[in-house]
Amino acid sequence: MAVLNKIRQRSLFLILIIALALFSFVLADLFKNSDALTSKSQNIVATINGKDITREDFLQKVENAQRQAGPSATSTQVMNRIWDQEVRQAVMETQFEELGISVEKDQMRDILKTSFATNPQFLNEAGLFDENKLNEFIANLKDISPQPGFFGGQPITYSDWVNYEKQLASNTLNQNYFNLVKAGLNGTLAEGELEHKLQGNKVDIKYVQIPYSTIADSTIAVTKSDISSYINKNKKKYEVEASRDIRYVEFKEVATVEDENAIKADLETYLNGRFVDETGRKDTIIAFSKVKNNADYINLIAGSLEKFNDRFVYKSSLPSAHADTIFGMNVDEVYGPYKDAGNFKLTKVIGFKKIADSVQSSHIIVPFIGSRAATAETTTTKDQAKKIVDSLLPLVKNSKTKFNEVANEINTDGTKGKDGSIGWIRYSTFNPASFDPDFADFLFENESGEVDAVLTQFGYHIIRIDDKKAVDNAIKIGTISRKIEPSEATINKVFRDASNFEIKVANNDFEATATESNYTIRPINGIKALDENITGIGSQRPIVRWTFEDESEAGDIKRFNIPDGYAIAQLVAKHEEGLMAIEDASATALPAIRKEKKAQIIKDRISATTLEDLAAAENTTARSASALTMKTPTISGAGREPLVVGAAFGLAEGKTSKPIAGENGVYMIEVTKVTPAVELDNYQASANRVAQQKTNAVNTKVYDALKAAADIEDNRVATQVQ
Repeated sequence: MAVLNKIRQRSLFLILIIALALFSFVLADLFKNSDALTSKSQNIVATINGKDITREDFLQKVENAQRQAGPSATSTQVMNRIWDQEVRQAVMETQFEELGISVEKDQMRDILKTSFATNPQFLNEAGLFDENKLNEFIANLKDISPQPGFFGGQPITYSDWVNYEKQLASNTLNQNYFNLVKAGLNGTLAEGELEHKLQGNKVDIKYVQIPYSTIADSTIAVTKSDISSYINKNKKKYEVEASRDIRYVEFKEVATVEDENAIKADLETYLNGRFVDETGRKDTIIAFSKVKNNADYINLIAGSLEKFNDRFVYKSSLPSAHADTIFGMNVDEVYGPYKDAGNFKLTKVIGFKKIADSVQSSHIIVPFIGSRAATAETTTTKDQAKKIVDSLLPLVKNSKTKFNEVANEINTDGTKGKDGSIGWIRYSTFNPASFDPDFADFLFENESGEVDAVLTQFGYHIIRIDDKKAVDNAIKIGTISRKIEPSEATINKVFRDASNFEIKVANNDFEATATESNYTIRPINGIKALDENITGIGSQRPIVRWTFEDESEAGDIKRFNIPDGYAIAQLVAKHEEGLMAIEDASATALPAIRKEKKAQIIKDRISATTLEDLAAAENTTARSASALTMKTPTISGAGREPLVVGAAFGLAEGKTSKPIAGENGVYMIEVTKVTPAVELDNYQASANRVAQQKTNAVNTKVYDALKAAADIEDNRVATQVQ
C-alpha cells in the first residue's frame, strides 16, 4: 500500500517521464526516417510519373554514351541527351502500361528477321536470313564475350546485345503507340467544310490605320506598378527558371610579339644552319635545304608538331595562303618561316610527280593465320598462302576471265561473287587506317592493267589495276612546325596580372578596378542551373556550379582556370524560380504596355463614325485590301493583323466597325464585299487534308502533350549529376 501511495503521489512526474521517453523514441525514428529520405533523394536523379531513375543507373548510361560519343561531345551535352531519352522512355512507358501493349517473343523474332534480312553474317547459302545462325550467334555471346559483331564491325558483348534488343523493343512500342493514335484520327466532313471556308471565304475592305508610331514613346509614362500588373496578367509568359547573372574579366595566355619573334628565330636556325665557330660551340645544325635524310631530320627535331609524311599530295592539300608559292618552288628549296593555323612553319620541296587521284581495282585474296582477314576457319600459314598466290599469278595475270573466276571461287570477303572488285579508291581521301597502305602503294605506283602479288596486313593479294583517272601533278614536302604559344615569361605575367586583379577587387568595386586597368568586362546574364557554356570561354561547368551553390552570394568573386588562362568572375545577381523580376521583364513588357496605352489614347480621341471622317481627322487616307482570308490574316500595306481580319469577317457587307486595336495600330474598317467560298457537293477532300495535318503532327505534339502532363521531378542539381 505504501508503494502504491508513493506512485500516486508522483503520478504527474511519472507521466512526464513516460511522455519524454515516448517523444525521444518518436524523435529518434523521425531522424532515422529523415536520414533515409535524404539518402534516397541523393540517389534519385528523377521521379517521372512515380518511377525513380537512380543516380547509379543514370551515370552509367551517361558514361557509356560519352565513351561512344568520344571527345566531340562534352559531358553536359551527353548528360542532357541521356536525360531527354530517360524522360521520354519513362513518359511513354506509363502509356504502354496503361494500354497494356508490349513486344512479345514472336514479334521480336519478326523484328530481328527484318533488321538482319540482308546482313551477310546471318544469311544461309541461298542468301536468305537463317534464324538458326542468329540464335547461334547469341548463344556464343553468352559463352564467349566479346565476339565480332555487326555494330560497325566492332566486337560486342552479350550485354550489348541485350541493350540492342531492348532498344529495338522500345522503338517498336513507340511506333505501335503512335500508330494507334494515328488510327484514331480523322477529319470529319464538318472539319473539312470549315477548312474549305477558312481558305475560300474572302472579304474586301477599306480601312484607316492610325499607327502606334504616331505617338512618341517618350510621351507614354509606364510605372513599375504597370509592369507588375502586366506580368501578373501574363504569368505564363514571364515564368522563369532559377538563373544567375555574372560578369568576368579574362586573362588569356596568348603569345606576344616577342614570343612570336623568338619562335621564328628558332626556326631560322634550321633554315640557315648553325656551325661550330671559333668559340668552340658544338651545337652544329645543318641547313634544312642541305639535308638528304629528310625523315630523320624532321622527326628528330624537338618540339616539331609535324612528322615526315613520305607521301605526295596535291596542291589543294597545301595551306591555301601559301600553296602557289610552295608549288612554284624547286626541289630542295625551303619556304618560311610562315604562319599557318596557329603555327610557324618551314616547308621544303622534296619532289614532284604525276599521280592519278582515282584508281579502280580488283583482287584475289588468300588470308593466312594471324592476318587481319583471317577467320576461325582459316588454317593456311603465311608460307602456304604465298605458295598459293605464286601458283595462281601465272594463271590469272593475262586472263581477266580466269582472274574473275578465281576471285569468285576463293575470296572470303565482300568481293566474292563480284569478280573481286574493290571499286574506286581516291588518292586524296583514302584513309591508311582503313585501307591498307601497301595495297594503296601498289595501286598508285603502277599503271593501269598491271597485275601482281602484294603482301598486306590482310593477307596475300593478287591485285589488278582496272582503270585510272584524274591524273594531276603532286608534290612531296617536308615541314618543320612550331606551335605559336606564349613563353614561360608571358605565362608568369598573366598569372601575376590575374592574381593582382583578384586581390584588388576583393575590397574594391569590380567595374571600377577593371576599368582602371583597361580590362574588358564581359557580362553574362540568365545562366541556368544545368547550363554548360559561358559565352567567350566555352564549357565552364565549375563557374555555373559555383553560382548556384547555397553559400554563393551576390558580389562574391572567384578565380577559375579556363583554357589558356584564367577568369576572375563576380556573381552579380541570383534570380529564383518564379515570375521574372520587374527589371528583367521590362525589355518585353514596356513595348506591350506602351502599345496598350497608345491604343487607348487613340481610341479615346476618335469620335468619327465613318472612314472619311476618321481619315480627315487623322490627316491620312483610307486604303483598300482585297481577298482577305481567315487562314492568312494579313492586310496589304499593314501587315499581319488577325484581330482586324477576324473583325472584318464578323461584319456584314457595307458595315463599318468601331476602332479596333491591332498589332501595328488602331483600325477602323468597312467591309466592301463578301465573297463566300464555293459550295461543294462533298467536303471529303478537305476532310482528308485535315486528317493528314493531324497525323503529321502526332509524333511531336502527342509526346509534348504527354510530357507536359507528366509528373516530372528533376533532381539532377540536388544529386550533383551535372
